[in-house]
Amino acid sequence: MTPDRFKAVIFDVGGVVCKSPFVAIAEYEKENGIPHNYINCSIIGHGSQGAWQKFERGEIPLFPFYEAFGRELSDTQKGNVWYSAYCKSKRIECPKLPERLNIDGRELFGRMMRQSAGFDDRVVEAIRRIRAAGKWRVIALTNNFSKNDSSMFSVSPSSSSGDSSYPPNFTPESEMAFLGWDQGGVTPPHLRALFDDFCDSSTLGMRKPEPEFYLLACQRNGVKPNEAIFLDDIGLNLKAAQALGMQTIHVPLGGSLTALKELEAKLGIDLTGGYDPSANPIEESSQHISGAKL
Repeated sequence: MTPDRFKAVIFDVGGVVCKSPFVAIAEYEKENGIPHNYINCSIIGHGSQGAWQKFERGEIPLFPFYEAFGRELSDTQKGNVWYSAYCKSKRIECPKLPERLNIDGRELFGRMMRQSAGFDDRVVEAIRRIRAAGKWRVIALTNNFSKNDSSMFSVSPSSSSGDSSYPPNFTPESEMAFLGWDQGGVTPPHLRALFDDFCDSSTLGMRKPEPEFYLLACQRNGVKPNEAIFLDDIGLNLKAAQALGMQTIHVPLGGSLTALKELEAKLGIDLTGGYDPSANPIEESSQHISGAKL
């Protein structure tokens, strides 16, 4: 497909535009003697009705999410089955599996969100160059948690715990600071302003890799899936986009430059030349900016 055929570039946020929460997960696993990638396997294994997935769709408030998230990740009976299958699929030796876990959902989630606060300046510069060219719609498609109003801190009567309690001396402001969301909210204006459209799972009630989420992003921006290029750091999300006809680019951890070179080739414009991130810091990039995703 020639560059002229593309009408949109769609970016994941966490792990692409912003730093990846996977680093915090890996550190938590190492500190607690949990096999590498065990937590990710459990998050994925719980499927569309897992606590993480429900929270990304804006279906449960924050504190019931913490409780359910920790409880699900501590379930070694299911987790060990999923991790064993993961090792088999990767053809790697399965390490000794945990007999018991007691994962603190709030602590883990807080570490993930604080880790993912901050831009990848090189990607932001590429976004600005794409928009300046005036040829493509630039869209964010993110599994996110933007329901950061008072409803996020309410306790849903239908939640599994029923009466989740707040920590001592709780205030909404203190909890937002704990999560790194105290500089303009989960997705502050200067993050949203990078894009022509910002498609947020928690406000739209759907998430990647659900096909409807990708299709809605295309519909809102007047493009067909085969007219879009999609960048993400997660294989499942890329496969779903490919199935719809999108061109896809994987952005590995620490590999944004390689991904942007691939995007350059598809669009036919320079996205990386002559740019030194250290000499041209992004406005407010030192502040906490985002709670995006898995």
